[in-house]
Amino acid sequence: MNGSRTKSVILWAFVGAALLMLSAPTVVVLGASFTAGNIITFPPEGLSLKWYGAIAQASGLKQAFGRSLIVAAICTLVAIPVGTLAGLALAKYRVRFARSIQIYLLLPFTIPLIGSGIGMMLVFGRLGALGQLWPVGIACCVINLPFMIWAVTASASNLSPDLELAAANCGAPPLQRFLYITLPAVLPGVITGSLLMFILALNEFLVSLLLVDARSVTLPVQIYNSIRSIITPDLAAISVVFIACAALAIALLDRLVGLDIFLKSK
Repeated sequence: MNGSRTKSVILWAFVGAALLMLSAPTVVVLGASFTAGNIITFPPEGLSLKWYGAIAQASGLKQAFGRSLIVAAICTLVAIPVGTLAGLALAKYRVRFARSIQIYLLLPFTIPLIGSGIGMMLVFGRLGALGQLWPVGIACCVINLPFMIWAVTASASNLSPDLELAAANCGAPPLQRFLYITLPAVLPGVITGSLLMFILALNEFLVSLLLVDARSVTLPVQIYNSIRSIITPDLAAISVVFIACAALAIALLDRLVGLDIFLKSK
């Protein structure tokens, strides 16, 4: 009995330590964003919303945030058809070199991001597309596409082949079977992967830094350029906006799919 209680205490101690380490940076940034002073401090020097007002009035930040939204939208729109079809192919069909393809999907996590970014820069530089936003969206999609494929594959693994077979026996053409049977079955994975792709592209920094120029910087690059000179509380306020976007995506994911299904897809 005492041994079981000791194990429980140790387990909850580790859980509490992990939660503390994960939440501490967010709490510090959140508190620093409400400071009434002119420098980032924690605990904050009084409470004020002036730094949120400052970023609301900063045209450069708003334009950079708009560019980040465009990049995230391009990434997501490209990832949905590509990732959905690739995930279905890996889950439903006997694809030649399927094991090699699955290993290849791990490359974005084994190759340093700076290497992938430089490769993208050389490719789009040859095309004369550097400084535009669509190459950044494509590059973010290429790097993060495994998340989309894995989410769809997890949903497709629960799809019974008997449903499609029954529809085929009833005379339903392939497109109709896909739209009315396959796609609804994998829709939780599509939604999960889409939200992940959007958030990852919205926060992408290194690839954006290599592919944009001074006229088309995204918000992460704008923040980096700002902290090279001085770190002010308005940067903490921007970070809170990013955290709020991620929290909104999680809430939307829970509403549309359910976090339990999302966690199973991982």
